[in-house]
Amino acid sequence: MAVSFLGADVSDLCLGKPALRSIPVAATVADAIAALRRSGEAYVSVWSCGEPQQHLHSNSAIGGCQCVGKVGMVDVICFMCGEEKNLNSPASALRTPVSDLLHGAKGLVRHLEPQSSLLEAIDCILEGAHNLVVPIESHIRITPRKKQLNKPSSFGSTFHNGREFCWLTQEDVVRFLLNSIGVFSPIPAFTIEALNIIDTNVMTIHFDDPASSVLDSISRSLTEQKSIAVVDEYNKLLGEISPYTLASCDESVAAAIITLSAGDLMAYIDYGGPPEDLVQLVKARLEEKNLTAMLELMLESSVSSLSSYSSCSEEEEELGLSRTGSSSGRYSPARRSEAIVCHPWSSLVAVMVQALAHRVSYVWVVEEDYSIVGIVTFAGILKVFRNIAGMR
Repeated sequence: MAVSFLGADVSDLCLGKPALRSIPVAATVADAIAALRRSGEAYVSVWSCGEPQQHLHSNSAIGGCQCVGKVGMVDVICFMCGEEKNLNSPASALRTPVSDLLHGAKGLVRHLEPQSSLLEAIDCILEGAHNLVVPIESHIRITPRKKQLNKPSSFGSTFHNGREFCWLTQEDVVRFLLNSIGVFSPIPAFTIEALNIIDTNVMTIHFDDPASSVLDSISRSLTEQKSIAVVDEYNKLLGEISPYTLASCDESVAAAIITLSAGDLMAYIDYGGPPEDLVQLVKARLEEKNLTAMLELMLESSVSSLSSYSSCSEEEEELGLSRTGSSSGRYSPARRSEAIVCHPWSSLVAVMVQALAHRVSYVWVVEEDYSIVGIVTFAGILKVFRNIAGMR
């Protein structure tokens, strides 16, 4: 039964998903930021129609238009922090072609046909894919105006080669499996320790260390769909610097990364926005480093946040969802105050529920005293289901 379930068409996972909006590969970093803000999503898809396909995975081509990658706020933040010229002139950095952010992202996005199996989708993920682009099948064919069809400069377009697409994430696949978890009994009740899916190759930083020292690890955590543990001298988990939390910020958080300690950065990007004393500390240190352009970017972000705050609806305020008015960037419910943890004796299904409930692709594994054992990722979980198919 498990094998036949994994043979389901991947198009089944697209039911109810909205058509994928896009930006052209010729767009700028600033264009990508604007698209992210409009969509409210963690990533925006980048498409190429007629340009050289140097970013494509060999299995990604569909006609003359292809999704060549994705860009999120964490990519932007790492780009802003990555080179001194970007820190000295963030305005110039924002005018950079978004294609510059796709380097090293080969294979993170893969195209699949609707009749591809769920098992094929899992294999793509285990090979490193984050998102699977799948044509949306519809009995009603809507043809956009010919002039707009495949137009590379068409921001937000949902049509490519006359078709619309959705994209599936690792989370979508794990959620689909959880909805029919009984098919795989008794494996889901086994502990993560017994299933040998605890990854001990974790990234850590001491609470007092400069946050900038893990800039490369932030990029790696994004690629590996993990997080960075903030620990004390006894290797006990105090919190994390998570790409999911950073994705809820704006580009000005780059200033905090280059000026604060890991512990202070946790507080800066946490739910509700940064304490005012940390905002002032970042500004003071930017002045010390003579990074006046980055300071101006922070001030512009502050004005933008205040504007968003003033337009917040009464309903949002009643629900406690009002945007912060501090200079931290925008509000997002994805921000949280603590790392999500489980234990080696936690069951596979319990860990799946935890990760899905908190909208993350990993769960930290700790002992009772919070000393780190490792991390469980969606990729590790999917490997279990892939092995089940191989055993039957």
